[in-house]
Amino acid sequence: MSVANASKPWWTALYAQVLIAIVVGGALGHFVPDIAVQLKPLGDAFIKLVKLVIAPVIFLTVASGIASMSSLASLGSTTGKALLYFVVVSTGALVIGLIVANVVRPGDGMNVDPATLDDGAVAGYVGKAQEQDIVSFLLAIIPDTFLGALTSGQILSVLFIAIIFGISVANLDQSRHRIVEGLHVISEAFFKMVTLLMRFAPIGAFGAFAFTIGKYGIDSIANLAALIATFYLTSAFFILVVLGLIAKASGFSLWRLLTYLKEELWLVLGTSSSESALPSLMRKLEQAGCAKSVVGLVVPTGYSFNLDGTNIYMTLAALFIAQATGVDLSLTDQVLLLLVAIISSKGAAGVTGAGFITLAATLAVVPAVPVAGMALILGIDRFMSECRAITNFVGNAVATIVVARWEGALDTERLSRELKGQ
Repeated sequence: MSVANASKPWWTALYAQVLIAIVVGGALGHFVPDIAVQLKPLGDAFIKLVKLVIAPVIFLTVASGIASMSSLASLGSTTGKALLYFVVVSTGALVIGLIVANVVRPGDGMNVDPATLDDGAVAGYVGKAQEQDIVSFLLAIIPDTFLGALTSGQILSVLFIAIIFGISVANLDQSRHRIVEGLHVISEAFFKMVTLLMRFAPIGAFGAFAFTIGKYGIDSIANLAALIATFYLTSAFFILVVLGLIAKASGFSLWRLLTYLKEELWLVLGTSSSESALPSLMRKLEQAGCAKSVVGLVVPTGYSFNLDGTNIYMTLAALFIAQATGVDLSLTDQVLLLLVAIISSKGAAGVTGAGFITLAATLAVVPAVPVAGMALILGIDRFMSECRAITNFVGNAVATIVVARWEGALDTERLSRELKGQ
């Protein structure tokens, strides 16, 4: 660490400002909820600012990374290894959630009659879930127009056109290097914009967290504290043990990685959205020695296919609802639930509320569990979305480094220096 950085007061660090904003926002939401709920636009505005740069950052990073590849064969290799990692690890997250739900049984004793539940409370989520199917999902990846992909807000659409554009540039002769150089220069400008926008992170975290506490209240979690505690502890186990072992086997310290990404982690906690830190995560992973092409492919894809926190939540919440409503799921029912969840969990965006919609899509295919039972956890879903987002975020950071190492596209010495803060 340089002398200049060491001499700065601790409160000038972005992570410290975001942490202070979360504490102040939470206090305001608890003691003055009427005012706190009116601060929601602050959080919404910050997330919109970040989304403003997500599409161009992904496009520029992926396109320039692919265009710079000496062999396009490595594109298929990187994508294949990333998808293999996503399937194995995210399925492991689903299994862990299923096992914990069977062992802890957080829903036992509630004895809720499904007929007394309000179907209307979750009708909107069920409607959105019914709109999702494999064909619609795949067709949605292809944008109507090239520029439409950059304005639609769909990460996979941006990734799609970036890959096609990058391959096209890679096949050019004389003009290839000029275009790649231009993409790099424009990328630098957008990452400077990301750095600038991150200075507004404390304001966004303050508004978002104040609204959450003011709207739903800390008291609302008391009745379902067992489910919340189980989910948080299970996610912590997954991060520290499962991802920790993966990181150790890949030659880096998970704890040092978490410290390196502390600003982004506090931001995700405050805004309850892993997308709020996506551009900054891509910049830091590239800075830590991961090749631009790997970062550009793995991170955006992981935000749709590697949602470890959402997967833990899905199986845990599904079995909680079954237990609370007195539904005894057989082993066959649970295996069916797991298989459906493996499919329905893919393609969910890493934004607030997507986990609830994906849960609705899963329960709709497993009739043994009443979809109306989702009303039981609707009030506390917001308090679990922070944990989902953080777990998803950490999972994708680890995945990118692991795939980069597999591809021989990781500067291990640089990674070590960055994680040690040198």
